[in-house]
Amino acid sequence: MKYHQIDRDLFIKNRSKFMAQMKPKSVAIFNSNDIYPISADSTMPFAQHRDIFYLSGVDQEESILLLFPDAPYEYQREILFLKETNDHIAVWEGEKLTKERALAVSGIKTVYWLQEFEKVLFELMTHSETIYINTNEHYRATVETETREARFVKWWKDKYPAHAVAKSNPILQRIRSIKESEEIDLIQQACNITEKGFRRILSFVKPNVMEYEIEAEFIHEFLRNRSKGFAYTPIIGSGNNANVLHYIENNQQCKAGDLILLDVGAEYANYSSDMTRTIPVSGKFTDRQKAVYNAVLNVKNEATKMLVPGTIWKQYHIEVGKIMTSELLGLGLLDKADVQNENPDWPAYKKYFMHGTSHHMGLDTHDYGILTEPMQANMVFTVEPGIYIPAEGFGIRLEDDVVIQETGEPFNLMRNIPVEVDEIETLMNS
Repeated sequence: MKYHQIDRDLFIKNRSKFMAQMKPKSVAIFNSNDIYPISADSTMPFAQHRDIFYLSGVDQEESILLLFPDAPYEYQREILFLKETNDHIAVWEGEKLTKERALAVSGIKTVYWLQEFEKVLFELMTHSETIYINTNEHYRATVETETREARFVKWWKDKYPAHAVAKSNPILQRIRSIKESEEIDLIQQACNITEKGFRRILSFVKPNVMEYEIEAEFIHEFLRNRSKGFAYTPIIGSGNNANVLHYIENNQQCKAGDLILLDVGAEYANYSSDMTRTIPVSGKFTDRQKAVYNAVLNVKNEATKMLVPGTIWKQYHIEVGKIMTSELLGLGLLDKADVQNENPDWPAYKKYFMHGTSHHMGLDTHDYGILTEPMQANMVFTVEPGIYIPAEGFGIRLEDDVVIQETGEPFNLMRNIPVEVDEIETLMNS
């Protein structure tokens, strides 16, 4: 991996939190992701399943983690199964984890090669009553490809039909949403790399540059700072492209006088950052662009103050909507009649700001978290209001990543990334 090794104490803590919530006499199993084929002998780059990484630090394909807190013997309570490495694999693919290296990474003492999995599992299942399966129940999930995890569940149900079934996801939704200090440091590192990329493009952007050239500048800076690259597919939307919320073609020319919406974040050690900035192609905002920009900035600043322990996600968005409505009235985009006659299920402000303001962030860009429960300290959220005006040829969104504190306003992990109009204009023209 490009990133510096993470202290294994993080993964030891994470396993301890998970096992503390398991039922008596239960086993939990977590699988690595597949390496997905493209065609012929081509494959997608490997990306580790975030749950097995969260619990073990293992960042390698064909790995399995087994947890059994009530196992008869201590050595059976945490087990890793890994693809056996050898000299041939080392030459063709690079060296895989040895048993000794796996211990250093994960803190797990018992490591078997993968071919021993069924034999070891059979022995442990005779002492257990329940198995935790790791289904994907994220509220945004749409899964059409059969995963390695799904194949395992089919196999296990056929092999051990008499065991009870429990779900890992409800436990993970809670414990993954509250970050350890080590995790916050890793997200901060991802944000710092994103900052370097943004500062790089501020001196690069000029009229007639292509959107994909800006994307290339970001990836250059990310890779040279130990990131694998983008945490998600980047949005580089100039002019009216900014009004397409998930515009990812990034193939148009940036014209003088237009704005560019940059929704870009670096990953670091599988942790995400998620930044949005909007900048002027020519290095200076028009008066109208500046007015809309500052309205969005004000909504972001006011929304950020609400991210405190006890806040309910749904009510938070209602309050943000009120602030946005006030700003849109001031910009002349709404009038009092629009607000008085609005549909409560789709308020008037939604014409110009149609998406949510915040989501959990961490190992996944849209990270685990239970939205019906109050916010807690050490949760990490984005704050990303926007105003989109196709009739005027531009859209503006601003986004930071913040950590909820025990008391007071959240800590902004992107506090050093330029966001004020004057600072952006100065840097673009220096």
